Amino acid sequence: MAAIKPEEISHPPMDQLQGLEYCIDSNPSWAETIALGFQHYILALGTAVMIPSFLVPVMGGSDDDKVRVVQTLLFVEGINTLLQTLFGTRLPTVIGGSYAFMVPIISIIRDPSFAMIEDPHLRFLSTMRAVQGALIVASSIQIILGFSQIWAICSRFFSPLGMVPVIALVGFGLFDRGFLVVGTCVEIGIPMLILFIAFSQYLKNFQIKQVPILERFALLISTTVIWAYAHLLTASGAYKHRPDLTQHSCRTDRANLISSAPWIKIPYPLEWGAPTFDAGHAFGMMAAVLVSLVESTGAYKAASRLASATPPPAHVLSRGVGWQGIGILLNGLFGTLTGSTVSVENVGLLGSNRIGSRRVIQVSAGFMIFFSMLGKFGALFASIPFPMFAAVYCVLFGIVASVGLSFLQFTNMNSMRNLFICGVSLFLGLSIPEYFREYTIRAFHGPAHTNAGWFNDFLNTIFFSSPTVALIVAVFLDNTLDYKDSAKDRGMPWWAKFRTFKGDSRNEEFYTLPFNLNRFFPPS
Repeated sequence: MAAIKPEEISHPPMDQLQGLEYCIDSNPSWAETIALGFQHYILALGTAVMIPSFLVPVMGGSDDDKVRVVQTLLFVEGINTLLQTLFGTRLPTVIGGSYAFMVPIISIIRDPSFAMIEDPHLRFLSTMRAVQGALIVASSIQIILGFSQIWAICSRFFSPLGMVPVIALVGFGLFDRGFLVVGTCVEIGIPMLILFIAFSQYLKNFQIKQVPILERFALLISTTVIWAYAHLLTASGAYKHRPDLTQHSCRTDRANLISSAPWIKIPYPLEWGAPTFDAGHAFGMMAAVLVSLVESTGAYKAASRLASATPPPAHVLSRGVGWQGIGILLNGLFGTLTGSTVSVENVGLLGSNRIGSRRVIQVSAGFMIFFSMLGKFGALFASIPFPMFAAVYCVLFGIVASVGLSFLQFTNMNSMRNLFICGVSLFLGLSIPEYFREYTIRAFHGPAHTNAGWFNDFLNTIFFSSPTVALIVAVFLDNTLDYKDSAKDRGMPWWAKFRTFKGDSRNEEFYTLPFNLNRFFPPS
């Protein structure tokens, strides 16, 4: 038997991910682009509906209030996505709502000054204005860190090894949004999961006019089929005698979005009234802004790879953070009840359908803005049961996590130092937030429970986030443990050329600002 050559058992590291149909600056036909953009819009609806559906009733809001918040959130998501793809990182990323803001927002909801208000609608408005004020103040963190290039300086301490657990946990850290939600209605969740995997992977070579229809539009096709199936189950009375939780998860008519939505409604700033400002609320919200910053950094790295681009240079990453801060400011002004971050599920969809085109994401932003103003039509799509979204998340979050693991190819994983840093960061990134979640469920408050509410919110928010814990542990260990003699093992020689805009000729192709704006904002 002939000796096996080294190249037959190893794969050389690759700067750009291969196998995509369209990369960041190449575009499908306009018909395909519109259909793909609509697919990203449908996917973005999951988070846009879930967050208000949970928070608005707790605040005392009605179904009408919930619909208005969903519409406003989608409207601002569309604006923020356009801003980010035009002037921010320019990566094909949807900027959506963030679960990181839930801890400080729930803390504001529980503030005794609001809880004592007897009129539910007045309590809702008062709480909303307080959340708006906190978001407006906290947005300054990302605006300052981004546009001052401070985050670019901080990113110089990041290595491929340090980014592995951060990017991986951007996906893995959302495991509680996956099968745990699918399990609330397995009769539609599991068929959705099976159908989506079958279309996107096993039947991906099925083509019509040389277009892999099933792979490219797997989400749209499987959603249409399972949504119709769910509606059939609802109409046939299959859930009449089931528990309320099952009915809420499975039925297609329980969201009360369509009946409550106006035909036409254009969101506008300060429509809930003048924001109110409280230092404690704002300080707690700043922690959520920092978490959003970390999670988005990991998501930007993943998106660049799934769009077949080079890693974003430090100043481009910082520029994107600055525009994301502007996005959170808009969240506060409009009253979306959450801040902004990169939509992880939409990043995963880039890899699932192998379309990394920036134009597709910009078209999806147009759909968000358009359907947020046409209330009835937007509410129709937003009435898709949550377990259907969760089934798709099981795949898409996993893709993003695997992109993080792929950065190991640039490091030496025969090094005990690297094995230690990677393993400990991943484990603590999962274990510490899980401890905080379990503690909160049992005690109805986080482990940080002092008389200073702002301090509690800050610590609990930081340690609820898996990517943030992973970043703290990984970057600290990577820059303190035998770091002088381990640059090659950490992957720094490969990473170095992507740190500056002129370090690699491809950066200009991917990240140059439109309308010749680089004349006024020269890259560093």
